[in-house]
Amino acid sequence: MDITSLVRAIENLKAEDAFPLRLNAAQWSRLGQAMVRRELATGDLLIRRGDRERVAYLLEDGTLQVFVTGGPPGSHRIARLRAGSIVGEPGLFIDAARMASVEAMTPCVVWSLTNDKLDALAADEPKIVLALLHAAGCVMAVRMRANLERGIPMT
Repeated sequence: MDITSLVRAIENLKAEDAFPLRLNAAQWSRLGQAMVRRELATGDLLIRRGDRERVAYLLEDGTLQVFVTGGPPGSHRIARLRAGSIVGEPGLFIDAARMASVEAMTPCVVWSLTNDKLDALAADEPKIVLALLHAAGCVMAVRMRANLERGIPMT
């Protein structure tokens, strides 16, 4: 599948928690082979708090909201993510319950990367996986700091 729009979105996102993954064209192509493209309608839930899954998502197009409670959408919003963002990245590192829910605020295109696909890719392309995990770790650190500064509980 062609991931050109996804790569462009990642490279163009100007946000404090932008996903800083920079690969060459061949590496992007190889990573794209490990991911699955999915379309979401407005209101679709991408991640449900409490679920256990080892999947991260890269947002090619649209807007997602991350929230912590079951109230009305947006009532306890942690973040609004734009095209080029990564979400669910802790799933690449740990087998634990999801700490927040993620919902499509607009129609979205996301690319999923499971931990199993990441492990398989690591056998053939360790440099890609190392770069991806480093970039995901950077995003997690920035988001954790921002949430702590805003007083958002991490449980």
